[in-house]
Amino acid sequence: MANALVSIQIIPKTKNGEDVIPYVDRAIEVIAKSGVKYFVSPLETTMEGELDQLMLIIQDMNAAMIEMGSPNVISQVKIYFNPSGASMDKLTEKYR
Repeated sequence: MANALVSIQIIPKTKNGEDVIPYVDRAIEVIAKSGVKYFVSPLETTMEGELDQLMLIIQDMNAAMIEMGSPNVISQVKIYFNPSGASMDKLTEKYR
């Protein structure tokens, strides 16, 4: 069972003020390819998994932004850690 939920909003700087959406799409692609459960919302994406693995995904997302030409990146991250289990579904079930 997963032990963490991590929400991330990635904000890449673009060279000439280009639209950041292609960068955000690439960041979400990194998450999707990782195989972890995730949920995209309008302002951030939440992942569910083992904390160590999720932190590596964030590292890969930032690296992907640099590879696309972003000179720097801001990542705003929120972490919910529970060694006995963490689940997006469990935390939101009463709202669905």
